[in-house]
Amino acid sequence: MNPADSAKFIRDALPPDGLFAGQEWRISPAPFPLGEKLARELDSLGRVLLQFYRAANLLYRRSVEGKQPEWVARWLDQGKPAELIALQRSPAFKNDVPRVIRPDILLTEDGFAITELDSVPGGIGLTAWLNKTYSESRIQNPESRIIGGADGMVRGFESIFGGAKQVHLVVSEEAATYRPEMEWLAGQMKNSEFRIQNSEFTDFAESDAVYRFFELFDLENVPSARRIFELAAEGKIRLTPPPKPLFEEKLIFALLWNRNLRGFWRQELGESFLARLQRHIPYTWLVDPTPLPPHAAIPELNLTDWQQLKTLSQKERDLILKVSGYSAEAWGARGVFLGSDLSAEDWSVAVDKSIASFPQSPYVLQRFHKPRVVEANYFDFARNELTPMPGRARLCPYYFVAGENDAARATLGGVLATIVPADKKIVHGMSEAVLAPCSG
Repeated sequence: MNPADSAKFIRDALPPDGLFAGQEWRISPAPFPLGEKLARELDSLGRVLLQFYRAANLLYRRSVEGKQPEWVARWLDQGKPAELIALQRSPAFKNDVPRVIRPDILLTEDGFAITELDSVPGGIGLTAWLNKTYSESRIQNPESRIIGGADGMVRGFESIFGGAKQVHLVVSEEAATYRPEMEWLAGQMKNSEFRIQNSEFTDFAESDAVYRFFELFDLENVPSARRIFELAAEGKIRLTPPPKPLFEEKLIFALLWNRNLRGFWRQELGESFLARLQRHIPYTWLVDPTPLPPHAAIPELNLTDWQQLKTLSQKERDLILKVSGYSAEAWGARGVFLGSDLSAEDWSVAVDKSIASFPQSPYVLQRFHKPRVVEANYFDFARNELTPMPGRARLCPYYFVAGENDAARATLGGVLATIVPADKKIVHGMSEAVLAPCSG
């Protein structure tokens, strides 16, 4: 197919109900090429991130037991209700980690930066549809391939439920935007019966599996959550992701960089994995307003008080402030402040907000690694022409964890590229963005 035919093929293949409620994007006639080296690196990254999740889980447990610093559990439990803390500490979920791991990766001048991890990610069904549709469009270079192939996302998602014959995808109203993509995904499953359920469904049978497509901060709006967690704790159903809010906290990156924990990370990750994570994860701090001793300073920043963040020049403010988790502002582009893009007044307001929020919704501060400009194209259907669009790209690889305990493996199912026009400072889904699968 030529680019026009390919773009029209992709557009016409969209499900009648769409994939995102009320959302549109620009269509590229070809997948986004990563090159062999980056594709290989992403393929091997899953096992590193799985080990990081396991280590973070162990760090929390040992903190609770008094075998690691008490402030680790205190930070991670901050602002959570007692019931959720009890679930996180429950022996029933002791070793459970999320079975879908999705990092947000920005392509930068010197490689790439992993800005956060999402354990309840949107885009699974969308990426599955993109992989399938672009594979069928046959526009890609024969020497390249769609990462994950036509059905890697579908097979990967199916694998995380351990062969359960009945799988319930419980989608909250807060996540309703993603319901169409999950409905499409459920329709692709062959070996098991996958059903989309609303947040009130509780008619689970023993040995069913449940995919929790709702954030833990939103439990008051998910009437079935308590019953789901009870059944999972009793071992009657298989649940992922587990009800452990530590995996929805961005501050685990701050723990990775905390020098007091260096020995723990070195032991649990090994020198190679630790070095790899710190090479790609930007330096991250927890905005904890606890006063420092007069002779102490915040590492890397050389500040003695978080209020001093306000005094940094615009050039020095290549920093991102964002709420860590357990908040309606903790996903999408909400609750994110780029210092170099704000006036001194607006930056001061953001700093004050982050400090005041610490007891209930802690914020993290992260070095901002500016995404490099990449070349992309989209097909302009109104003009009937291929249009170049220099842009900035975010990659979202989806890793699916199948198997139990030490036998568990994280497999890459596909990679979603979100490319926004080059004048945008923060990369996220928008109508001006190109969404495409990635090729190796």
